[in-house]
Amino acid sequence: MSLAQELAGVDATAQAELVERGEVTPHELVEAAITRIAAVDPRLNAVVTPMYEEARELALGDLPRGPFTGVPFLVKDLLAACRGARLTLGSRAFAGYVSEYDSELVLRLRRAGLVLLGKTNTPELGLVPTTEPALFGPCRNPWDPARTPGGSSGGSAAAVAAGMVPMAHGNDGGGSIRIPASCCGLFGLKPTRQRNPKGPLFGDVMGGLVEEHALTRSVRDSAALLDATSGPDVGAPYWPEPPERPFAAEVGGRCGRLRIAVTKGRGTDDTTHPDCVAAVEDAAALCSELGHEVVEASPSLGGDGMLAQAFTVVWSSSVVSTMAAAAALHGGHPERELFEPLTWALYELGRTFTGGDYLLAVQRLQGAARRLAAWQRSFDVWLTPTLAEPPLPLGALAQSVDDPMAAFERGARFAAYTAIANITGQPAMSVPLSWNGDRLPIGVQFVARYGDEATLFRLASQLEEARPWAGKHPPIWAGD
Repeated sequence: MSLAQELAGVDATAQAELVERGEVTPHELVEAAITRIAAVDPRLNAVVTPMYEEARELALGDLPRGPFTGVPFLVKDLLAACRGARLTLGSRAFAGYVSEYDSELVLRLRRAGLVLLGKTNTPELGLVPTTEPALFGPCRNPWDPARTPGGSSGGSAAAVAAGMVPMAHGNDGGGSIRIPASCCGLFGLKPTRQRNPKGPLFGDVMGGLVEEHALTRSVRDSAALLDATSGPDVGAPYWPEPPERPFAAEVGGRCGRLRIAVTKGRGTDDTTHPDCVAAVEDAAALCSELGHEVVEASPSLGGDGMLAQAFTVVWSSSVVSTMAAAAALHGGHPERELFEPLTWALYELGRTFTGGDYLLAVQRLQGAARRLAAWQRSFDVWLTPTLAEPPLPLGALAQSVDDPMAAFERGARFAAYTAIANITGQPAMSVPLSWNGDRLPIGVQFVARYGDEATLFRLASQLEEARPWAGKHPPIWAGD
């Protein structure tokens, strides 16, 4: 077995330890990862912008000494800017745009010692929970290449699940870390609102809906990476309280007896797939076996219809603001032919709303956050399905010119459980505890109180020990 194959299943923490002990060099890690990408990515289409020459040069130089010195890493092609590399947002309108600076998050990734190998596939503007942009074509799920790896961090998830790299960047405005984590059998944490920086370009994104972090195979990698990147940057408009101790110190820590609320479905209008319900029931039983108190309960947030409408106002308004940036690149006005049908439909919808409509929508979302926070005073953690269905077939969210919003509505049904944590700002994670009869991963979601990633990391590491998932490899696997 080659070094590239041997390293396919080795997490980022262990790879950094190999470098520290002098057993491998950063250059060897980088070359091994490039070899793995070349071996499997033609079947998956996860990496859309290679940055190999820069990575090789950096790996041969004097890298920063951090928790992940020499470890190869991929960056999602959305929000995170890498100086000298294109930043397309998955859109033909930005296909030629090259970043002139590193975003603050990327600077922190580099300071952690990570070597950035390239950019990963994402849907246009990250708007849907699959990854099939017209610009780059569909990204495929290594568990079943006829299915989606999820979105919008689908390229990153496919790359990690297939063993190309041990972890990769993602961001999450309605579930875009947790959705692909569920689809690809990975651990995916969306941190507390503003835990990670958005500068220098943004204060927050989509009124605070979007948070940055990563998809990983191990819980300890996620915790150590969040230690390396979290904290306010210069000019941040607001930020949560810092943790009492490093997140990495929570991994393996005592959970105590948690009180866990369990929601299996969505009530009278429930369309949750039996496989997803079964995964929650299995996770609840496991938590009970581990000594936690498990109670069936669901919050009342004041009407799903009103909440969905408010979310849509904020979501579509953000498309209008992004289009303004596109207009600056293309002669002062957005060009319809450069955008996919749904993106243009959301742009036109967003233009119908006033500033007052937007502020009212934000107020309603904040009201839901208050109600959920009050309800969760009685519970340490809230357990739900991550998704309402197993990974969708490619094309399930195909965009019709005649009815482009149908894809948006279909995506909302698929990702029915994740957006609430974006609305409230609470930390939430998808944990890969189940696979269905078709050997497709089915994640479950745990939501903690605002600012309490510590509880999630302690619980996740306990679940990881009780039900290990690291040895589960998809049919498309770079270690073969």
